[in-house]
Amino acid sequence: MGERLSYDAGDAAMLGYRARPEAANGAALLILSAFAGLREWEMSQCDRFAALGYDVLGVDYYGDGWTATSLEEASAAMAVLQADRRLLLTRTEAALGLMRSQGQKVGALGFCLGGKAVLDMARAGHLDAAVSFHGIYDRPPWDTQAMPPVLLCHGWGDPLATPAQFGEMTEELEAHSSDWHVLCFGQTGHAFTNPGQVSDVPEMGYVERSARRSWAATEAFLAEKLT
Repeated sequence: MGERLSYDAGDAAMLGYRARPEAANGAALLILSAFAGLREWEMSQCDRFAALGYDVLGVDYYGDGWTATSLEEASAAMAVLQADRRLLLTRTEAALGLMRSQGQKVGALGFCLGGKAVLDMARAGHLDAAVSFHGIYDRPPWDTQAMPPVLLCHGWGDPLATPAQFGEMTEELEAHSSDWHVLCFGQTGHAFTNPGQVSDVPEMGYVERSARRSWAATEAFLAEKLT
């Protein structure tokens, strides 16, 4: 089990979650939550990857460890960062700097808004590997740099990342990343990795087979690129 960790992001005090491995593999990993903030489920994923040997930091991008108690709260908080992508990047790169200072390769994976934040970090050229789970693909207001190896895990029915937007994302990857690949899952929409996301709406919620395949691919990808 990990522990909560305070760190500074310039404009705000952040409260992340640090999970250290018993048998280190020499690599570090950032885990970026969905739009409700760093919750128990995301922290359990930090523990999961620490058990695989990674030095893991669950990233707080809102500040003070804030998490939403309702969809409305989460949407309002997300809107602030959607409107200021530089602020989002500054806050996530504070976590990256903390882990980079240990002299390790650093990868990142993220969900939903966290997936967008991971792709923004990749666009800035500062990661060694990036994984986006049901992320959002619109570009930030800066030029894309040479991107690291990238894995997208994408639900084809995701209403927040349409086939057209997915196409634009793959064109960007082809132009800027020398090593990228995508897993597209049919009959799968948004938030498909989290068992706690149960929805009667077909294009939203957990899909066990898609989640299982995503995790297997992610573990293999990170092992290849970081260790």
